[in-house]
Amino acid sequence: MAENFKRKVSITGTQEFTGIELKEPMRIAAGVLGVKEALRHGFKEMGILRSMQGLLKMNQKDGFDCPSCAWPDPEKPSKIAEYCENGAKALADEATTSKINADFFAKHSVEELSLLSDYELNHFGRLVEPLVLKPGKVHYERIAWQEAFDLISEELHQLDSPDEAIFYTSGRSSNEAAFLYGMFARAYGTNNMPDCSNMCHESSGVALGETLGIGKGSVKLEDFYNAEVIIVAGQNPGTNHPRMLSALEKCKKNGGKIISINPLEETGLVNFKNPQSVSGMLGGGENLADLHLAININQDIPLVKLLLKKLAELDAIDKSVFDHDFIETHTDGYKKLIADLDKYDVDELFHLTGVNLERIEEAVSILAKKSKIIICWAMGLTQHKNGVENIREYVNLLLLKGAIGKPNAGTCPVRGHSNVQGDRSVGIMHFVDEKLNKRIEKHLGFKPPAEEGVDTVGAMQAMHEGKAKVFMCLGGNFLMAASDTKYTAEALQRCHLTVQVSTKLNRTHLVTGKMALILPTIGRSEKDVKNGQQRYFTFENSMGRVTQSKGILKPASENIMSEPELIAQLAHTYFKGNHVVDWKALGEDYELIREYIDKVAKGFEKTTERSKGSGYYLPNNVRELDFSNLPNGKAQITINKLPDHDLKQNEFMLMTIRSHDQFNTTIYGLNDRYRGVYNERRVLFMNAEDLRSLHLKKLDVVNIHSNYNSQIRTAKKFLIIPYPIPKGNLAAYFPETNVLVPYNHFAERSKTPISKSIKVTLEKVSIKS
Repeated sequence: MAENFKRKVSITGTQEFTGIELKEPMRIAAGVLGVKEALRHGFKEMGILRSMQGLLKMNQKDGFDCPSCAWPDPEKPSKIAEYCENGAKALADEATTSKINADFFAKHSVEELSLLSDYELNHFGRLVEPLVLKPGKVHYERIAWQEAFDLISEELHQLDSPDEAIFYTSGRSSNEAAFLYGMFARAYGTNNMPDCSNMCHESSGVALGETLGIGKGSVKLEDFYNAEVIIVAGQNPGTNHPRMLSALEKCKKNGGKIISINPLEETGLVNFKNPQSVSGMLGGGENLADLHLAININQDIPLVKLLLKKLAELDAIDKSVFDHDFIETHTDGYKKLIADLDKYDVDELFHLTGVNLERIEEAVSILAKKSKIIICWAMGLTQHKNGVENIREYVNLLLLKGAIGKPNAGTCPVRGHSNVQGDRSVGIMHFVDEKLNKRIEKHLGFKPPAEEGVDTVGAMQAMHEGKAKVFMCLGGNFLMAASDTKYTAEALQRCHLTVQVSTKLNRTHLVTGKMALILPTIGRSEKDVKNGQQRYFTFENSMGRVTQSKGILKPASENIMSEPELIAQLAHTYFKGNHVVDWKALGEDYELIREYIDKVAKGFEKTTERSKGSGYYLPNNVRELDFSNLPNGKAQITINKLPDHDLKQNEFMLMTIRSHDQFNTTIYGLNDRYRGVYNERRVLFMNAEDLRSLHLKKLDVVNIHSNYNSQIRTAKKFLIIPYPIPKGNLAAYFPETNVLVPYNHFAERSKTPISKSIKVTLEKVSIKS
């Protein structure tokens, strides 16, 4: 009976409106209001004393790393506050004093809980004991830790092949946890290690690897301060990486120029009041973006080609516009690029971008005589079918300007999760690195699998087709993070066992396999004590620096376990204590893990010693102008095609975005004050002229449809908001609109979902009062 039982759970939660209030979009970011909101969240969730304890130690050298984004800390952090509003919200969310245990789940079935919103689910509190959802049941029950490890081990042993198991990793996990997790998956016998980077910056890694020889950015934080030009493309730092605004402010005060390229003009790049300075708090703030290019969604390649054509015209007159010495010495493909640019018509490129021609000329004027240029980007470039090409085209601009491998210039992919880059560095990857495999065999003593595993898209397909039966998540909310929510839910439900290592309740705990486990873990801000000794973790920030992190708060429960210890106990149980690796010892002593990381992971050396204080940078060939691992030993200038969306007359281009009250899939609140939206998330931002052309008005309700391969997907009941966005373009929050993203449409070579360029149509619906 249990075998045929299917739980009646909602994959989206409530679709009822929550009482929208609209105000004018804000023109000033941070400031007094930002501080007020940060403290309000903290005091509400943690109380005053616990809030201040945590906030004063977050991002400090003797404290813990922020559990939010991967923006780096300065060499000399502020002694008062080295965090932003969203970092404070992330801490409050993690260190909340609210708790839920088996008694809570005895009262509330997964079917009942699934009807709630993601915001409501997140606010129940911390998970404080291991739980099991048995086949045929709708209530989680208490389970002992060892029973949980025995259950997982039994399921893994029963699989016909190790490749029927999938080990997913969220970017919040420490280097120690990610390393141990990746090594266990390989020792078990599979490279099925998808991770959250597959859904966000995989396009960056592929593009940078192809052009510059390393899938990471080349700049350091201090490079921002004296850059001559910083281009912020497809990114909203005011909401997603607020501490970046301080670096942009320093650049502006030193005479630098900032160009914003994005369909939406975001508040953070309009005006910034730095809450770390008196002038920032009380003065008029700093106007950051000198120039905003309101580009059509995913038309960056036409824009950059237009900039390059106009710069090339100037260079033909004055050979100082491009850095020809750099081009000749360090690059390959310049002549082919110039010849290819000649094929494009200026008017056609201009039309595709949708940008005012005068603003394009202004951008050319800014770039023509500057060489210290940094280009930053995020999902606005990566989550398209041509995401890899988008980034390669921007790299072309840097290479022609000689803005690579020198101070105050280079590439800056701004990562989301705080250790997503570190996870990859220590071995979380679905592809095969032969050199890494040799080091594993030499130092760990076992032979890792040599066959490529599945990435996130491959994992979804494998589960959906019944080829994968056990799915384990080290953190994250996979259902809400992945594309094509309905398809992903069906995939999870076809598994025999799903396992979530988590701190808070989310929808992936409710839409599960036939059997499910929740394994609660300690948070970044909490003390990790073993045998009277406090242990610490290491993390790699967005710019490649490895630092220590040591929690200072009392853990939410005595019955939760650290991620490394949890993984080690599972491995010890699976191998029955009979394996060449002493897993149990690694779970108890993180120094042993770091010793293995130094031997196995590329670039890590004396991590225990060197990660203290400001930490140390991992090697980066671009900073050394070493392109020896690329064809002809040179950086690659590339030829990239224009995007081809083939929009029909009634179709719009939709991009998914975050509100100011969320970080990735974690919803802190229902307000997006920078855009003037309060107490509602089911909204659709639309150009006012487009509203009129469809005979729609403000706050009309529409269903949003996408149609790929003759399959219609629908996001129901969204309120239309007129907003300054280019005609033909739409924006709406994720994860609510992830249902529209087809699982089988993604970036070429990186397989990153097309979440920022979804072709949609709108259907007006009437709502009965």
